[in-house]
Amino acid sequence: MNAPLSAMQLSWVNMIMDTLGALALATEPPNDDMMKRPPTDRGESIITKSMWRNIADQSVYQLVVLGVLMFKGKHLLKLIGSDVDVVLNTFIFNTFVFCQLFNEINSREMEKFNIFHEFSSSWIFSTILLSTILFQIIIIEFLGAFASTVPLSPQLWLLSILIGSASLIIVFMLKCIPVGSAKLSSHSRNGYHPIPNGSEEDV
Repeated sequence: MNAPLSAMQLSWVNMIMDTLGALALATEPPNDDMMKRPPTDRGESIITKSMWRNIADQSVYQLVVLGVLMFKGKHLLKLIGSDVDVVLNTFIFNTFVFCQLFNEINSREMEKFNIFHEFSSSWIFSTILLSTILFQIIIIEFLGAFASTVPLSPQLWLLSILIGSASLIIVFMLKCIPVGSAKLSSHSRNGYHPIPNGSEEDV
């Protein structure tokens, strides 16, 4: 069995996951909740339990989806023709990219259920997201010889987006399960206790 992703496709996915993804999340505008967080202890882990939960569920979901597509994709998608292998590989590549894009949206808020909170104010994040989608369309539809892809039908494009967006539902459901020893109270969101302001009474 041939590798589902070519070297150029892997380079593009790595750019989405590393460079563009990091730039999008790092340029999120500050909010009041961030300003209320106290300094982190020196020995505290950089990766929180919420982050580990997100890493684990996204890894399992993507491995299952991509594994099923690799071994059963031709039958499930009812692909026929002489170019069935390249169509399937292109679909797997497209689905993998959209999984990464929706994972970027999930990563905006690790604890809160509303991952679209202040999304409209994150214009850099939105611009990077839309630019990535535009380049993905160009790669699939117009750069076949260079990227080892073929144009996909509207049905396969829609299915790729639906599979990627399903991670939003999975993350939403898993957030109902507390990752700490106890559920966080309304005054300790994201695992941090807000710094009291002058109007609060000292205990």
